[in-house]
Amino acid sequence: MVPIKVVFLGLYFEAWDALDEIYQIMAKDPRFEPIVVSMPRKLTGQLAYAQEDKSHAFFEGLGIPHIRLNTGGSESSNRDGLTVLKDLAPDYVFVNYPWQRNYQPAVRFDELVQFTRLAYIPYFSLVMVDEPDDEPGGGQQGSLVATHLFKQRLHQLSSLVFTQDKLVLDAYESTDRGNSHVHFFGSPKIDYLRKEAKEGSASWPIKGKGFKMVWAPHHSYSPHWLNFGTFSKIKDQMLDFARANPEIQIVLRPHPFLWGTLTDRKVLLVEELTSWRSDWDELDNTSVDEDGSYAELFLATDVLVTDGISFLGEYPLVTGKPTIFFENEGHWQFTKIGELAADASIRVKTFDQLEAAIFEARESGLPAKTPAITRLLEASAPFPGEAAKLIVAQVFEDFAGPGGPSPLIDKSKIKEIAWELTPGREPFED
Repeated sequence: MVPIKVVFLGLYFEAWDALDEIYQIMAKDPRFEPIVVSMPRKLTGQLAYAQEDKSHAFFEGLGIPHIRLNTGGSESSNRDGLTVLKDLAPDYVFVNYPWQRNYQPAVRFDELVQFTRLAYIPYFSLVMVDEPDDEPGGGQQGSLVATHLFKQRLHQLSSLVFTQDKLVLDAYESTDRGNSHVHFFGSPKIDYLRKEAKEGSASWPIKGKGFKMVWAPHHSYSPHWLNFGTFSKIKDQMLDFARANPEIQIVLRPHPFLWGTLTDRKVLLVEELTSWRSDWDELDNTSVDEDGSYAELFLATDVLVTDGISFLGEYPLVTGKPTIFFENEGHWQFTKIGELAADASIRVKTFDQLEAAIFEARESGLPAKTPAITRLLEASAPFPGEAAKLIVAQVFEDFAGPGGPSPLIDKSKIKEIAWELTPGREPFED
């Protein structure tokens, strides 16, 4: 049998942990030929397609062979990357990131689906927030599954979708295609992080001894969407706290979109943010970690402070310890999984409460939250440690099962308007 050729897009390499175990299993299985590609992107607040070099460096650091697409940061009209992908002739292209406006137009999903099958695994581990259906008739009546979780163009064009949430599986049933191509196996990202925590080692970027703290702020800053982010509200207090407590080492682990959204949404002026970063970087007990393994960071830290969303659930699952959750007033409602994660945390709502929680953790350790963390694990992992294996088996079945390879998706038959193309959405700026 000729190996099934599978390409993994490395656009959102920060969440490679959603794909890594699948790639590793396929790399050892003679039935598959996995190929990783690094590629440019244009995230919120960026003016051009760039950062392929960061993706390249990431995979180099992991020792993962990969092909580099459009290394010169070419303009949107450049189709060299598409030509490379076509020449590879993959049977499947695995994608962990659905927001197509961040991809170069030449390698967006409508282009890829003409010669290959798309397989989608979400980059995030849990659906933590109830996002009311924002499109009339877009989702199941009475459900709180946001349409962007199942009606983006990638969702419409994927031959295989692997979801970590039963409600999302059910929501796909309301679309024209239904949900026969959607599979609920849990999150390979959670399995990866838990495995890395057991087998890996701690890593801390600040030298010397001290109480170790990770500060992980989210990038949502508006009641119009999620509204968890508190960075702009507490950044100066956190800077003062770091100055006043040199024996506490603080590593800032920003969401990958933090800097871009702060300035693009005009939450902070560029000059204001630049000045703050300069003051933060000057301190001996502070650091910024944007690209390292956060499982290693999780293992090294004494306490993690976050305003949400993913780390609120992932940190207790990886470490067995609660986060300190700085809860922004007016944030969007949690899902049941989100509430379980919040219940497994230490919730604070003011900076004074945050300081008290940090000092208490330093003096006495974190309180035990074992029952709450156990409930979170049971709800978030239907097949603990097995998600990647189940996904690989499903890909093989889809291609080499009794019916032979599944047909390519005919995009002309999809009449529903994709979520991102609905009037009122953010326009593409190519």
